[in-house]
Amino acid sequence: MKLKSVLADCPELDALTSHVRAFGKMLTQLQGDQLPQWIKAVRADDLPSLHTFVNGLERDLAAVTVGLTLPWSSGVVEGHVNRIKMIKRQMYGRAGFGLLRKRVLLA
Repeated sequence: MKLKSVLADCPELDALTSHVRAFGKMLTQLQGDQLPQWIKAVRADDLPSLHTFVNGLERDLAAVTVGLTLPWSSGVVEGHVNRIKMIKRQMYGRAGFGLLRKRVLLA
């Protein structure tokens, strides 16, 4: 089935798609100032899974708004931390700290 026909047959899925796309636009175009309006629009629809997501956003709304507005992020640092954790998991129980250190520094 084509996506358009599925969305036409299911209004909940159509609403979910539009909310997800709007959030993606806020995320990619740094439009954090639109977050309160987006939250109100999500609350107006009967979408329990998105309501759970909105509840999580509202726990620290100021930080989420800043994260969606400013161009700076800790993404690069988080990537390095994930890489180091992956190497640590691969090496768990196989070698000592010296080899783990060399793998992290040379990887």
